[in-house]
Amino acid sequence: MSEDNKQGCLIFIFNADSGAVSSIKDFFHKMVKPSTYQCNLCAVTFGNFGMKKDWAKYVQEIEQDVNVEFLHRDEFEEYYPEVQDAKYPSAYFHNPEGTRVFISQEEMNAVESIDGLKKMVNERLNKILS
Repeated sequence: MSEDNKQGCLIFIFNADSGAVSSIKDFFHKMVKPSTYQCNLCAVTFGNFGMKKDWAKYVQEIEQDVNVEFLHRDEFEEYYPEVQDAKYPSAYFHNPEGTRVFISQEEMNAVESIDGLKKMVNERLNKILS
């Protein structure tokens, strides 16, 4: 399916700001005290050196139907200023009708595995795309 025919954009937002200093700080935080790390989306989908392979493969698969973006909270607030009171980590779905919560902060923080996150995403995408 070409990008023009995709039915929207799934936006995953990390509970971290962009930039080199933030990335270095997050890297060491995950290494030293992972139990207190504030971004469950990062913890589930990323290892210390990048996106986990299972998650990367899954993202490629769903990109056949929807665009997928990964943004830090400062980037999301810049690109989607119409979204008020967003909480992170979370995911939003954007299409011509607007931008709405796809996975809430509470739901994202409850995810325990890539399989659990994939299941949640699949169930919700199926409702939107059917």
